Amino acid sequence: MSSSAAAPSEYRLELRGIRKAYPSVIANDGVELRVAPGEIHAVVGENGAGKSTLMKIIYGMVRPDAGDMLWNGREVEIASPADAQRLGIGMVFQHFALFDTLTVAENIALAMPDKPRLDALSRDISAMAERYGLPIDPRRHIYTMSVGERQRVEIVRALLQHPQLLILDEPTSVLTPQAVETLFVTLRQIAADGCSILYISHKLNEIQALCHSATILRGGKVTGVCDPRQESPASMARLMTGNDLAAVRQRRQMKGQPVRLEVEKLDLPTDDPFGTTLRDINLSVRGGEILGIAGVSGNGQAELLAALSGEATLSQRQTIRIDGRPVGHLDPLRRRALGLCSVPEDRLHQGSVPSLPLSENVLLTANRKGAVEKGMISFRGVTAFAERCIKAFDVRCSGPQAQAGSLSGGNLQKFIIGREILQEPGVLVVSQPTWGVDVGAAIVIRQALLDLRDRGAAIVVISEELDELFEIADRIAVIAGGRLTEAVSREAANRDAIGIAMAGGELKVEEGTTQEMAHAL
Repeated sequence: MSSSAAAPSEYRLELRGIRKAYPSVIANDGVELRVAPGEIHAVVGENGAGKSTLMKIIYGMVRPDAGDMLWNGREVEIASPADAQRLGIGMVFQHFALFDTLTVAENIALAMPDKPRLDALSRDISAMAERYGLPIDPRRHIYTMSVGERQRVEIVRALLQHPQLLILDEPTSVLTPQAVETLFVTLRQIAADGCSILYISHKLNEIQALCHSATILRGGKVTGVCDPRQESPASMARLMTGNDLAAVRQRRQMKGQPVRLEVEKLDLPTDDPFGTTLRDINLSVRGGEILGIAGVSGNGQAELLAALSGEATLSQRQTIRIDGRPVGHLDPLRRRALGLCSVPEDRLHQGSVPSLPLSENVLLTANRKGAVEKGMISFRGVTAFAERCIKAFDVRCSGPQAQAGSLSGGNLQKFIIGREILQEPGVLVVSQPTWGVDVGAAIVIRQALLDLRDRGAAIVVISEELDELFEIADRIAVIAGGRLTEAVSREAANRDAIGIAMAGGELKVEEGTTQEMAHAL
């Protein structure tokens, strides 16, 4: 890290003309960014707009090709995260970097520049946690903690390094509504103490509620700087995309359709020491219906998806039925032959092979749609299917031969979901369909799910995005601690009640709502 003296500046961080190019894309093209002390500043944009690259440059994980970075008025070069931390820059990543088998204090000790004594560090952790309203016990093991508690550990770990700038990447993606409100109180207090915050999020309503200013990126360039409190989500989205976003089109629900997916008394023990055992899961989904399942990450969502998709087979055949046929004992291939498709949460490692082109990724699941003929791969067929998916779901890429790993997260998600929907499944189970994707991509995905529903499919959407479930689901249930509540109609539910149930409480609905009303579709 090198630095040169400069006159005092009103800005904590200032970027001038930052450029970073890769062989196939210009990630940042002359980016300007200014963040004042104590300011909560959002950076927003579509997937692939250059947000992640810019944050990696600030944190020393990527070196820019051109441009200047000023820190408290002094020009600096940040060659590594250690350089960033010495300057006073901390970062809380979207994917937590914690060891489950270690305690809170042991995890935080690993990130400290020296080797602190655990007893002294534990006292510092408790003091910092109390100061900012982030209650955590330094002696607790990570595997015993909820996602919200783990996030507190990450924030306290960053705060113990006394940062002057804190970068938060999608910090609310796995939190209940109540936990989001608590986090915002903490962030406002941190900012009031003079720490600047860079806030990266796709949730425009949260940016409006929390942030003092926002820099908007499109195609690697800054398209605007605004006060989000004076904007609407629609106006900010217009700056992000260059167009007005179309609203999701709702249609009349299909009533009286047969049950296409049924689960009865599903019990599934886990052999993962950090997994969740499913207990007495019951659900049914009719044709032309979307069942939304809300929950905080780690409460059995992965295990439920594995049971429904066939990744985890059951000894009891009748526990899961597709169109009345017992399938509990069948593997994913045979369930797919009966019309069930699924989309896992992990798009990079389960949903795709990053090193293979999109055309070959078609073969992972869509091998019945002209991709395989008489036992032989039809390369013309897989290429045509990939091209159709790219066009239908507006996947931004160089074409069917683009490697899956070269796509932004949102574009890869559109391709994976499109690959399943284009197979016209009778039953679709999808986990976190719009996790980490921008507002435009989210609309494309949600509309595609609604259109498939309107063609008579039964759909299960497992999601931590409550706004998403209230937008597209016909009924909503909550999974907590491996147990699933009874589903209630979207009209009978409210966000506070869902949030309480996500935290392990009872799901209560408005008085007068009955089970018969919830199932009268």
